[in-house]
Amino acid sequence: MLFNSFEFLLFFPIVTILFFVMPHRFRWSLLLTASCFFYMYFIPVYILILFGTIIIDYFAGIYLEKTVDPKRKKFYLICSLIANIGVLAVFKYYNFFLDNINEVSLELFDRATALRYLGIALPIGLSFHTFQAMSYTFEVYYGRQKAEKHFGIYALYVMFYPQLVAGPIERPQNILHQFHQKQNFDYQRFSSGLQMMIWGLFKKVVIADNLAGLVNTAYTNPEDHTGMTLLLTSYFFAFQIYCDFSGYSDMAIGAARVMGYDLMENFRTPYLSASIKEFWSRWHISLSTWFRDYLYIPLGGNRVGKSRWMFNLFLVFLISGIWHGANWTYVVWGALHGVFLMFAIVKDDFIEKRNLNFLKTNKLLHVINVFITLQLVCFAWIFFRANSIQDAFTIIHKIGYGEYSIQTFIDSISALADNPKNFSRTLFIMLLMGIFYIIDPFVDKIIKGRILLSKPYMKYLLYSFMVASIILFGFFGEVSFIYFQF
Repeated sequence: MLFNSFEFLLFFPIVTILFFVMPHRFRWSLLLTASCFFYMYFIPVYILILFGTIIIDYFAGIYLEKTVDPKRKKFYLICSLIANIGVLAVFKYYNFFLDNINEVSLELFDRATALRYLGIALPIGLSFHTFQAMSYTFEVYYGRQKAEKHFGIYALYVMFYPQLVAGPIERPQNILHQFHQKQNFDYQRFSSGLQMMIWGLFKKVVIADNLAGLVNTAYTNPEDHTGMTLLLTSYFFAFQIYCDFSGYSDMAIGAARVMGYDLMENFRTPYLSASIKEFWSRWHISLSTWFRDYLYIPLGGNRVGKSRWMFNLFLVFLISGIWHGANWTYVVWGALHGVFLMFAIVKDDFIEKRNLNFLKTNKLLHVINVFITLQLVCFAWIFFRANSIQDAFTIIHKIGYGEYSIQTFIDSISALADNPKNFSRTLFIMLLMGIFYIIDPFVDKIIKGRILLSKPYMKYLLYSFMVASIILFGFFGEVSFIYFQF
């Protein structure tokens, strides 16, 4: 079920009303049932896979907690990891690896292997709930979390519907205890949760989904478009993916908050970052901290020599690229971010050795760094969005050798919009992008009443504008969330 669908418009209030009407001891069963229904709305049979890994991880957690022998503890952890990673490997990467094996086999032996492709669809949000389940077993293994004895509560931890298919990827310390606590109706939380959902829905159906059509037009056949068109749509995609993914996170956090639950922050105005390192402390925070805690730090982090430190960073981002999808475009995207961070280490070392630390506090240089960081991020997004490596290089080549003027800008907008009405709509969406870029850093304060409190009518005008835009310009139930495919 999509957050931007009319089905969810019925599902959410029904579940929320029942949640507050029911006694506390039955609420976990309501939420688990609702979460199962929510997930089964896509491909019902895949819930069996999800429950299979839930059962394995539930018992793995119990045995990890009560086992003293380190070798046996490691055995239970490995069993849990094999179950989770095995499901990922089969559904997400098997056909990808077979493609590459066949390509090598054809090159060397002039024939493909006898292995057959799997004709199966990727379960929605597989990587998200798999990583959330793995974080539980890691935390129990390291002794930082008690094993959850209540099977229903543990299943709800993995399947909680607001963040089931696209995060945030929660830690057991943050959410498990909340399912045991009684959540009373709180008007302030209810109101701020709904406001956050409206903001998320606005970002998704008004900005992201309108930009999606323009991006698809150019990126489907990049050889047919000019450098200006591809440059514009590359920036459009940067805003599309941010509004799409952060919009989902806002709606998930808002839906949980309405019922009294707190989910972790997943985005913090990432396009205002002054470095790639800062970008990753603001973008998809639940994933970046997951890789930090369970891969980067165990590899040694930055507590090793500089060469090993740079290798650790590069490896983590290479794996992050693979996590995003079974395509070489994602691998290159992850590798690029790894290279950016390696270069940052060299740059910071240069500044440190030459006593140029004043450069880090210069306000003008900060603005320049924000601009440069955005360009680097948008450049890497080209590989993330392109259908193939060849398409990505075609786009980069055309952008590099394109002609840029007011007339080529107008021509590009006309090429993307197939009629005068769409031309005006495209310009309006670009205006909304600019307004969004200005407002986004202050939304949390607006929702919490720290801004516009002295003039509440301004807040009502803002949300009235968003609701009107959603009704007039929104796409409902037509465009899935980008990160559902991961």
